[in-house]
Amino acid sequence: MAGISGDSQLFEDDFTVTKVDQSKYDRVARLSGTSNDAQTIMTLDINTELFPCNTGDSLHCVLATTLNMDGSKDESRGWRDVTKADAAPSLADMFDYVCHGKIYKFEDGDDGQSM
Repeated sequence: MAGISGDSQLFEDDFTVTKVDQSKYDRVARLSGTSNDAQTIMTLDINTELFPCNTGDSLHCVLATTLNMDGSKDESRGWRDVTKADAAPSLADMFDYVCHGKIYKFEDGDDGQSM
């Protein structure tokens, strides 16, 4: 991820989808996945109409505080204001699916050293 400020990037890892649950909502699935090193388990809700996923698919996930490549925050506009007409490239240009939201829960590992 060259060109991205390390301060804006909170987490990055590759995951294999282990479960796809579409029983709760229309067009939304709750994915469960395990990182390639088996150290991290992720649960993520995605729009399956925009980004269909199946068990066994590989996903590269990045959590960041901003889409600006230089790591700066732009408080004057919201995430919905970013369009293709914008001249400045963004982190979103590097991925097939981008979502905005909150991390609701994370747990530390049993050793207290890992998240």
